Amino acid sequence: MERAFKGIFAGAAALAVASVGTICLFLILEGAPAIGRIGFGEFLAGTSWRPSENVFAILPMLAGSGAITLGAALLGVPIGILTAVFLAAFCPKGLDRLVRPAVTLMAGIPSVVYGFFGLMTIVPLVRDVCGGRGMCILSASILLAMMILPTVIVVAEAALKAVPTTIYEGALALGATHERSIFAAVLPAAKSGVWAAVVLGIGRAVGETMAVIMVAGNQPLIPTSLLKGVRTLTTNVVLEMGYATDLHREALIATALVLFVLTLALNGGFSFLKRR
Repeated sequence: MERAFKGIFAGAAALAVASVGTICLFLILEGAPAIGRIGFGEFLAGTSWRPSENVFAILPMLAGSGAITLGAALLGVPIGILTAVFLAAFCPKGLDRLVRPAVTLMAGIPSVVYGFFGLMTIVPLVRDVCGGRGMCILSASILLAMMILPTVIVVAEAALKAVPTTIYEGALALGATHERSIFAAVLPAAKSGVWAAVVLGIGRAVGETMAVIMVAGNQPLIPTSLLKGVRTLTTNVVLEMGYATDLHREALIATALVLFVLTLALNGGFSFLKRR
């Protein structure tokens, strides 16, 4: 029986690895030739995306994805980590029964619902307060910050609770207050898990599509202001894949390949920081 279950677990692990390998192979075989035909430098560093003229360059989408993801991280990560600290060390039991289900519910809300909320609430608010059309980097960043909160909170809280209680008790024994013990001893001890929460949250922001389509403006231009509309890598693929053919289709697959490489680089960077 033990050998049978070892085989089942090994098969499941092999299936997961094979799935990732298959996706990687497909993207390389379908996307790399397009990059070769367009030119590596032109594809990554060019500033125009005009399919009707066979001009394909993803720098505007790279910049748009980077700007929105950075904005979401700056807004969402501090709030998520502080919320995790509150739930792990400060939250009364009565309030915990309300906050924890709310966080879980946020994780289960479909992306299109977030997008509709952003379109009906965040976009008009940004337009009234800051001016412009409202469908811009700022609106998308605020919405994505809300969407990454459940991931950051759940993973960071689990990391904080995994810290041995002896670290907290040792800080108290040295005369630290409860708050100082948490922030000066427990939180640094959980930094590996907290980094994991940050990386997973950023990964969620990078890969989000439907909600961003509804609030970002979808303009394939290099962003020059928080109040300008942009297009991300994911939305570029979704918006045009339905009618793309020949080189246009290959260029969109190449865009997905770049997104895949960025995701691998993000996770690789996290692994490096974790080892350090």
